[in-house]
Amino acid sequence: MIDINKINFDKMNGLVPVIVTDNITGQVLMLGFMNREAVHKTVAENKVTFYSRSKERLWTKGETSGNYLELVDIKIDCDNDTLLITANPKGNTCHLDQYSCFGLEKENYKFLQYLDDLIKFRKKELPENSYTTKLFKQGENRIIQKVGEEAIETVIAAKNNDREELINESADLLFHLLVMLNQKEIPFNDVISELEKRHRK
Repeated sequence: MIDINKINFDKMNGLVPVIVTDNITGQVLMLGFMNREAVHKTVAENKVTFYSRSKERLWTKGETSGNYLELVDIKIDCDNDTLLITANPKGNTCHLDQYSCFGLEKENYKFLQYLDDLIKFRKKELPENSYTTKLFKQGENRIIQKVGEEAIETVIAAKNNDREELINESADLLFHLLVMLNQKEIPFNDVISELEKRHRK
């Protein structure tokens, strides 16, 4: 994950700044500081722990609120003096009970990339008791058929002005579209790039 010995704690008297981002959304959740002990504790317990400058002690985020930051990854910058942590937040991060300490609203667009990666993994590993595995085993024609079915059901929901059903059917359509793209070995990013290209025009 990270070589702790590479971190330069000297520039800030034993501390380094730490930016924490949401593993799913990619959004910035907070900024904190760590000393060497906080980094070790974070890695050992998989819960993000900081050094509190006001309390002058180690402080695990969520130790009082229960809104822990579960560690996913740690990266170090090119100067070895700043850390970027990716985490799964269990509840709101800010002490004001907001999603982000920077007042950001939670946006789930990046979840589509996460879902696409998961589908790619399911196609490769074919785990048992997985609907996605079942689709891949049924073959390309069945996958294409499901996309068509979900597209029709989405249109019907829209025509019926059924908001909840339209949301559900749209989710089904997007999921099966991602499965079809993976079946055809077309990266989801290629579709996004095409949208970006059209936007620039």
